[in-house]
Amino acid sequence: MLKKQKLRFRRHFHIRKRVQGTVERPRMAVFRSNRHLYVQLIDDDAGNTLVSASTLDLRSGGTHTPTNLSAAAKVGTLIAERAGKKKIKSVVFDRGGFKFHGRVKALAEAARSGGLKF
Repeated sequence: MLKKQKLRFRRHFHIRKRVQGTVERPRMAVFRSNRHLYVQLIDDDAGNTLVSASTLDLRSGGTHTPTNLSAAAKVGTLIAERAGKKKIKSVVFDRGGFKFHGRVKALAEAARSGGLKF
């Protein structure tokens, strides 16, 4: 396993020891691959995903999805909009071991500006 990947897993498990999502305040889990960005609102008590969004949702007509900061911001506003429909106002942010920088930061800031509190 690559050293970077090992360090990310280590950070991820360290974060997950403390972060727990409930129905009132679900866990906002972020996964970032080289191509896409995925985010879910998860109720850990029941083990259910309440809301999800990704850059795959931004595709229109099978065109290529951008993987830049603007796409991450669009995913952030999309998750905030979908959470608002389910009457979810506040979440616990789980960055999945990724550094709070770049696409992860853009997603978080867009979700905050969209109305989510964390």
